[in-house]
Amino acid sequence: MTNTLTKLVLGAMGALRPEPAKGNAASTLLLPPPLRTGGMPLMEALEHRQSGRSYRPDPLPLQQLSDLLWAANGQNRAAGGRTAPSALNAQEIDIIVALPEGAYRFEPAQHRLELLCAADLRRISGYQDFVDSAPLDLIFVADHSRMKMVPAAQRSAYAHVAAGAIAQNVYLYAASAGLATVIRAWLDRAAIASALGLPHEHEVLLSQTVGHAGSS
Repeated sequence: MTNTLTKLVLGAMGALRPEPAKGNAASTLLLPPPLRTGGMPLMEALEHRQSGRSYRPDPLPLQQLSDLLWAANGQNRAAGGRTAPSALNAQEIDIIVALPEGAYRFEPAQHRLELLCAADLRRISGYQDFVDSAPLDLIFVADHSRMKMVPAAQRSAYAHVAAGAIAQNVYLYAASAGLATVIRAWLDRAAIASALGLPHEHEVLLSQTVGHAGSS
């Protein structure tokens, strides 16, 4: 694991890079249907909502990953509506799931993951030490080309609001499922955009670590 100071120096030099993939990444990862019932009552989840900064490396079971992503911004209506709001229904936010074996884009309509990069992006998803070994990081990326109805000067602000709503969904799911999570804005956006090969109209907004809580 690279420490924070080393990451900062590498970031300042424009030299922060992903780690090689750990294991083989499938081009498409089909997720089991999300479990849409059960869980903690809303008011209890709000009471337990908190940020965690210590994680065990244990991967989430595939069903739990499926439930997490559906809660974050999954399709909850036949017409295509989502669990998180989006101004003018632009649906500009892509959730990138950074796993040890690769970085995937969550496709809500098909409820599956599509491989974008066969590398371990967790190292560059934030400057904090714990992101290197936590089981997954969610990276929120806005595609401004989907926001034609929003004035260009306001697109970034709108996108950050949408990403914040998704992040809160993740917080509430984590509280309900007994997981730890933390939203982070301290990350190397240029390194992530380069690793993912993002076009210029895409903006890396935030990242969010999720996993089983470690010892403090």
